[in-house]
Amino acid sequence: MKKGKWILLLLACVLLMVASGCGTSGQNKKTGAEGEDSQTPGKLRDVQLMLDWSANTNHTGLYAAKELGYYEEEGLNVQIVQPGAGGTDTLVASGNVPFGISYQEGVTLARTQGLPLVSIAAIIQHNTSGFAAPKDKGIVKAGDFEGKSYGGWGSPVEEAVMKSIMEIDGADVSKVNMVNMGDADYFTAVKRDIDFAWIFYAWTGIEAELRNEPLDMIYVKDYSEQLDYYTPVIVTNEKQIQEDPELVKAFMRATSKGYDYAIQHPEDAAALLTKAVPDLDAELVLASQKWLSPRYQDDASRWGEQKAEVWSGYADWMFERKLLEKELDADRAFTNEFLPEQP
Repeated sequence: MKKGKWILLLLACVLLMVASGCGTSGQNKKTGAEGEDSQTPGKLRDVQLMLDWSANTNHTGLYAAKELGYYEEEGLNVQIVQPGAGGTDTLVASGNVPFGISYQEGVTLARTQGLPLVSIAAIIQHNTSGFAAPKDKGIVKAGDFEGKSYGGWGSPVEEAVMKSIMEIDGADVSKVNMVNMGDADYFTAVKRDIDFAWIFYAWTGIEAELRNEPLDMIYVKDYSEQLDYYTPVIVTNEKQIQEDPELVKAFMRATSKGYDYAIQHPEDAAALLTKAVPDLDAELVLASQKWLSPRYQDDASRWGEQKAEVWSGYADWMFERKLLEKELDADRAFTNEFLPEQP
C-alpha cells in the first residue's frame, strides 16, 4: 500500500468548512456524532468511521470490533466507510464524521493551521514505512538514492525526509529524479518508470514477498528517532470530545478490544477482515496480519498509547525544515484519555 497522500491542498477547504459551521445537527444524526434520535434506549447509535485508504491490515482491529459485536456491546452501530471526496481529515475536522483514520504528519500540519483534529490512538506503535526498491536496483542505504528515480505524490515532506536521511549518508537529494507516480501500482512502476518508492512494509513489502520479488527496505525510523512517528492514528475533533466524551469512550473501548483481539489472534482476525472485505487477497491479508499483529502494541504498555515526545519530536523536525508555519502544541494534538485502563 502506498503511503497516504499529503493534505496541504485540503487545509484551505477544511478551514472554510469549520468557519462556516459545517457539521449541523442534521448531518450529525446521520453519523451518530450528535442527535437525540441515535440515543433512544434499546436502539444502536449510528456512527461513521472513515478510513484513510482502502481497507487493509492497518484496519483489522476496526473490522474485528465490528464483526465480533464489540461496538454493539457499547450500543454503537459503526459504519466503516471509504475516504470522502474532501479527504478524511477534512470531514473529521469539520464535524461531519466523528472518527477517522489519519497520520501524525497530517494531524500535525492541521493543528498548526488551527484545525481541531485530535489523535486518540496510535494504531501501530512504531513507523513501519520507508523507501523500498527491488533488490536488483542496488539501493541498500539512503546514499544510494543518488542517480535513481523516485516515485512519489509530490509532497514537500517526501523530499524533506529524503534529504534528511541522505545527508546522514553524505548524499545529495538534488541528484534524485523525482517522478509523480500518482495512483500507479508500485510493482508496475518499478518495472517501468521508477527505482524506488515510499511504502508501508506490512502491505506492499509483504506482497513483494508473496510475489517472490524481494525488496531492500530502508525504514525512515532507522535514520532518526524524530521520524519514528505514529502512522496511522485514529482521530476525532475537539468538539466531539467536549460535547460527547461518552461516545468517544465507548468507541475506543470497543476499538481497543478489536485491536487486542487482532494482536492475540492474527489468523482469526485476518479471516474476519477477509470476510468483511471479500475483494481483498486472502493470502496477502493473512501474511500481512501475521507480520503486523505484534507491531500494533509492540513495546507500549497498552495498544494505542501515544507519547508526547514522539509528537513533539516529529513536529520539531518539521518546523526546523520549514514544513510548518509555527511550532506544534503537542499536548493538544493527542490524548490517551479514551484508551481503556489496563486490567
